[in-house]
Amino acid sequence: MSSVQNCLICAWRANCAKRFSIADSGARCPDFSRDVSIKMKSDDEDKQDRKEQDK
Repeated sequence: MSSVQNCLICAWRANCAKRFSIADSGARCPDFSRDVSIKMKSDDEDKQDRKEQDK
């Protein structure tokens, strides 16, 4: 699973005062917590999707 930090998947995005204002798109935001209600694809699922798209 990818450990990407991004405002789009942050649990605090609705109430964040720093929303989208951090220069690196929230990659090093001290308040970041991934929203567990957003399903993340595993690396295996990503690879399989790419194979299907290449066909």
